Amino acid sequence: MPEPTTLHAALAAAAERGPDTPITFHTGREQLTLTELLDQSHAMAGAMAAAGIRRGDRIGLLCQNEADFFRVLLALGILGACACPLPLPTMARDGYQVRVRGVITAADIETVVVSERLTKLRGVLGPALDGTTALSTGDLREHEAPPGSGVSGDDDLIVQFTSGSTSVPKGVRLSHANVLACLTAINNGIELSGADRAGNWLPLFHDMGLFGSLAALYYPIPLTVWQPSVFVKDPAHWLRLMSEIGVTACPLPNFAYDAMARAVPEEEVSGYDLSQWRVAFNGAEPIAVDTLEEFLNHFAPAGFRREAMLPVYGLAEATLPVTFSELTAPPRVDWVDRPQLAETGKAVPVDRENPDARGVVSVGRPVTAMAVRITDPDTGAPQGERVVGEVEIKGASVTAGYLRGDQPFTEDGWLRTGDLGYTAGGELHITGRRKEMIIVRGDNYYPEDVEAAVRTDPAVHRRRCVAYLDEEAERLVLVVESAEEDSPALRERLRSVVATATGLDDVRVVVAPPQAIPRTSSGKLQRLASRARFG
Repeated sequence: MPEPTTLHAALAAAAERGPDTPITFHTGREQLTLTELLDQSHAMAGAMAAAGIRRGDRIGLLCQNEADFFRVLLALGILGACACPLPLPTMARDGYQVRVRGVITAADIETVVVSERLTKLRGVLGPALDGTTALSTGDLREHEAPPGSGVSGDDDLIVQFTSGSTSVPKGVRLSHANVLACLTAINNGIELSGADRAGNWLPLFHDMGLFGSLAALYYPIPLTVWQPSVFVKDPAHWLRLMSEIGVTACPLPNFAYDAMARAVPEEEVSGYDLSQWRVAFNGAEPIAVDTLEEFLNHFAPAGFRREAMLPVYGLAEATLPVTFSELTAPPRVDWVDRPQLAETGKAVPVDRENPDARGVVSVGRPVTAMAVRITDPDTGAPQGERVVGEVEIKGASVTAGYLRGDQPFTEDGWLRTGDLGYTAGGELHITGRRKEMIIVRGDNYYPEDVEAAVRTDPAVHRRRCVAYLDEEAERLVLVVESAEEDSPALRERLRSVVATATGLDDVRVVVAPPQAIPRTSSGKLQRLASRARFG
């Protein structure tokens, strides 16, 4: 029997292996089997076809973390149409409407399928959806499945908009073939088995939440999906929920591990059982050494094993995964000379106790059907081990390109990621973003080094701080969120910490209230947007 070439065909094959595999959604306390999800998706596809949706159409998808998200995605795939997941209205209304209008314009979206639960938010959504036809999922339930539409692996399934941590979001075209390669790579990388159970609270409109969840259905294994607010409001409660239902694999960004360590007091840790947690993905944003070490030490009494922490690297242009750490080993940290890394681009090993040491977390080796190389950002020449350059990738899950604008490929077909990194022992280490490198009087500084110097300071709210260059004044700017009152003494203390760590004396420190630093839809702090906000 030939291998499936589309997502819906692959999930149909999965349903043959595990027809009663449960999918549980916290919203609405809804539970259904994989077989039921597929049947309902085919019925929804028939209703969409009757509403005029055709192969090649790009359709906006506006759903919470609920079954309708998967129904709509699969229904569009069945028709050969392309889903364009839209962010939910969790940010300031003006900013939200501008972002959604930008996505709708970039993707030429004429129709948006809106979750029945979200139609009551029309007051927020209305201006954002002006000029489009809105279809409620409540009106797309009962219908006969459509006839075959000749969909192939080359058809676009999703346009995934990048989170915009350093630029305006871009629409990344992902085909059925890209998605299947991604799911295969995830499953191979973490060696799923029938004993596993997946959980996810990340937004499904974000790549890590979506493809982390689809990987569970692709195997298939039981999946539980929560709303992001369940975690954000009470990380300790979410941690107890996931441990009680036996989640063994879960995708999380770095800040989530900080949040859980803060939320569970030391004296309560032993009351949790995290021994079944086999794969704790750590990705979607830079991985901090202090976060890793604090979480591993804090939750060791709960049975969390160090080798369960899995630092990974990925991006929307690769559908998701690029490199995974070794599955059965604890995280590896490479301690290098910080000044030499910034000034010469060489990752020179030093002892951890060296005052100039910077810890760089390994994100492992390329996943299945993925190749990675490091090149000189200016000449494109290959770089040797322990020499920093731009990370370039090529593989089965890599996009064919963006909807609009420049295509990020080299002449020989490698995708330029814009990330800087180096290899050591064959493993990838990410050092920063090329666009965010701070250059002061000809010397290079990584914003990560500046932020690392102060992020654990008790005055810094939840370790939230960003560093960037004031290009006009050629001066470093550090913005910290703090619950403390702004004062010259606080600013001088933080400036002194940065000066000691980096040698930079001319530093402007901005003390902002909690939640003031701009963030992407996935929670990343935005350095370049902060420069626009704080000057």
